[in-house]
Amino acid sequence: MVDFIVIGGGSTGCTIASRLSEDSTASVVLFEEGPRDSSPYIHIPGAYYKTAQGPLLKRYPWEPTAEQERTDSPTMVQASVLGGGSSVNAMIYIRGVPSDYDGWAEQGAKGWSYQDVLPYFKKAEHNERFCNEVHAVGGPLGVSDPINIHPLTKVWLQACQQYGLPYNEDFNSGDPAGCGLYQITARNGFRSSAAVAYLGPAKSRKNLKVRTACRVTRILMEGNRARGVEYIENGKRRELFAEKEVILSAGAINSPRLLMLSGIGPAAHLKKQGIPVVQDLPGVGQNLQDHIEISLIYELTGPHSYDKYKKPHWKAMAGLQYALFRQGPAASNLIEGGAFWWGDKAAATPDIQYFMVVGAGIEEGVDSVPGGNGCTLNLGQIRPRSRGYVELHSPDPMATPRIVPNYFSDPYDIESLVDGCMVGEEIMSQPAFKPFVARRHVPDGVVRTRDAMKKFCHQEAHAALHPSGTCRMGVDENSVVGPDLRVHGIEGLRVADASIMPTLISGNPNSVCIMIGEKAADMIRGRQGQ
Repeated sequence: MVDFIVIGGGSTGCTIASRLSEDSTASVVLFEEGPRDSSPYIHIPGAYYKTAQGPLLKRYPWEPTAEQERTDSPTMVQASVLGGGSSVNAMIYIRGVPSDYDGWAEQGAKGWSYQDVLPYFKKAEHNERFCNEVHAVGGPLGVSDPINIHPLTKVWLQACQQYGLPYNEDFNSGDPAGCGLYQITARNGFRSSAAVAYLGPAKSRKNLKVRTACRVTRILMEGNRARGVEYIENGKRRELFAEKEVILSAGAINSPRLLMLSGIGPAAHLKKQGIPVVQDLPGVGQNLQDHIEISLIYELTGPHSYDKYKKPHWKAMAGLQYALFRQGPAASNLIEGGAFWWGDKAAATPDIQYFMVVGAGIEEGVDSVPGGNGCTLNLGQIRPRSRGYVELHSPDPMATPRIVPNYFSDPYDIESLVDGCMVGEEIMSQPAFKPFVARRHVPDGVVRTRDAMKKFCHQEAHAALHPSGTCRMGVDENSVVGPDLRVHGIEGLRVADASIMPTLISGNPNSVCIMIGEKAADMIRGRQGQ
């Protein structure tokens, strides 16, 4: 028996477990299905290309709509390692825009407006450059400028300005419009994951136990109260009980899956799966949202990108530079520059996010380009209107869930993404960048018209891996948790992760998951507002 059980060692779970264990009288157990974050690739920013494709990811198939005309079997990956996405992602630190959170509050999430959540962003943050009304120093999470900025990144930013984008010093000021350098979750040349930032300082606390390689299979219920968890460790089924609360932080795919396996969810679906209904909550698994992205890949006129470091002697030099000085390509997250701009000119704030990837094949996709030197302009529609769902394939807790994102089911999303592609093409053809581009490699030269680009996006757009919304926070009948994150109708159980977002924020959500963890921990400890 312990006081608190936290299910899921991702960004939110690590934050909550660490903060709860600051009270030496409270005992906390954190369960993580994956291994510890011991791989050196996790901690070296430039090894992101390894963590973005490697064994620390769990793959789930998702079902495309008929309009997407897919010929492949697309998968969505979720991190399976201590630290979750913060241990494997591109480290880009983005908060979205104030209206994202004000929109949450308007939808019934009282206490989650921008002014309500800003103190928790600041509480988490140790920013190496900013300390002002929106940024802070002294928090656990390292936020820094890229140590290494590739010359091609600078050229691309010049091209953006030639096209007409203003230069933006801080995408997190509240106004992200323009182009600039991303800040990243790193400190002193190392990745600052939630595991490093939050569990590192807590590792000597005797009241915190971190259990990795443990798969929680269901929440143990006694009537309408959560009492503990059933989990598998070393092939054996075990149980652990919580005196105070169970906190579910398994992410927007697995949090609703575990609720449904435990009898909490849409009654008709649970009965169909043969699962006894504990609480009929029709919103569990609904409202699935994700950013969807497309990659425009270019062949370069020479070794102008990080691709040259794929050659053994260059790779060795980069490794030596990092080992001796914490500088060079290995200190870069490989996506140093970006932009926020409009696809939909009528939108109040930018709805397209750009990532200048200084190489081809850094993320999953095209492995290389002719000549071996390329770059990628990745872009995504960041306020999707399409909604999907997650449900069970079977009552077997080891079975993968059914994921139906319904990307582009609202035509607004595809039209906006195509608008973003057309802007991206214009940026890449500006005088500053033109000498470096031999040709566009993906899509090939046949794709020139808007209709052709639209077909390309339907066929090749990929999940941004930012699923959210499946345990929506609110007070209406289709919400799953209240503003206090307690599951409706259930005692002793909260959900805290990306699944509680009513709407997905306008950008990379990792910092938001950490903010949710900070705010949730204060709620649980009764310290909110102090």
